[in-house]
Amino acid sequence: MKLLKEAKSLIGVNIRDYGMYIALFVIMLTFSIMTDGLFMSSRNISNLIDATGYIAVLAVGMTLVIVIRHIDLSVGFAAGFMGAIAAILLTQFGMPFYITIPIILVLGMIIGLFNGFLVAHMGIPSFVASLAAMLIFRGALLQVTEKTGTISIKDEHFNAIGNGFIPAIAKVGQLNLLSLIVGALIIVLFIYFEFSKRRNKIKYHFEVISNSMFAIKVLFVSAIIAYITWILAGYNGFSWTVIIVLIVVVIYHFLTTSTVIGRHIYAVGSNPEAANLSGISVKKITYIVFCSMGLLSALSGLLFTARLQSATTTAGTLFELDAIAAAYVGGVSAAGGVGKVTGSIIGAIVMASLSSGMNLLGVGISYQYMIRGGVLAGAVIFDVMTRKQRA
Repeated sequence: MKLLKEAKSLIGVNIRDYGMYIALFVIMLTFSIMTDGLFMSSRNISNLIDATGYIAVLAVGMTLVIVIRHIDLSVGFAAGFMGAIAAILLTQFGMPFYITIPIILVLGMIIGLFNGFLVAHMGIPSFVASLAAMLIFRGALLQVTEKTGTISIKDEHFNAIGNGFIPAIAKVGQLNLLSLIVGALIIVLFIYFEFSKRRNKIKYHFEVISNSMFAIKVLFVSAIIAYITWILAGYNGFSWTVIIVLIVVVIYHFLTTSTVIGRHIYAVGSNPEAANLSGISVKKITYIVFCSMGLLSALSGLLFTARLQSATTTAGTLFELDAIAAAYVGGVSAAGGVGKVTGSIIGAIVMASLSSGMNLLGVGISYQYMIRGGVLAGAVIFDVMTRKQRA
């Protein structure tokens, strides 16, 4: 009874953090019932997660941009343009993939720094600066692809980034052993981060949940990770796309929760004036966040291009809106200063799950757009209502 009361209180106080997980669980359960279990099949879950990869990467970067009270509308066509440049380097210049990828990532950082310069140094509102950049990159994408249209990529190593799976070095029954090891490693990392966060809160005399509730939380999340690992290991295992997204999430989760830069990012988002008066360089943080966004845009472009095994004239269309939607659904506050990269990943999976489930049910594309728009509007309304209650 005591644990039940604590659970209700915990969900009530942290509804912003837990709401998206509850929503994802309800969506998956509903579609599983309505599709007679097809939604939770190994093939569908694997395809769903792989198809989410390039948006999830963008959502991580967009989270930090929104946290510092800005927006970046250029990320979609920037990703499409850099994917096209990668295709050109691979096909027309014959560059190997291990040289092409670093070049594109560096190009993405340069593009991000340029956007940061417009916003931080020139003082142009991020909406206007990124809108101008979006038009520029859309034109640039058309320019580099207009002669050939679609640029097909034959490099198997590069294409494996978007379509390949980690090798099955051995099998336990019908399960990919290496994927099981990766899943176990993810669980270990999750437990380590949770214990580390709890230990730091106790060290600085912050309130923490009871040991029993903490154990339930850790076991519940670990069980979900283990179940997803089991599903994927029974199909083709973890894809390289999933591995890349996991690496990005771990790096950015550590960056935002355990480093000085992370604390400065949230301080700037909460109150830029106060952060500036306390000695934090708002311009420097803006440069860092937009540079990071450019880097992740490049990575997203690589993932998408590798998945299609080609660069197209329409690559990047609406990527930025999907990334923004994933960030907001994942709990990022429109007022800035609040949001987690892990939440944005869940937000991306929520939106992808909606699309996948509705496709399996044969829902028309027009209704799909309206339903997804309603979910996004609901997430923002929920954020506004939550802030009013806390105020």
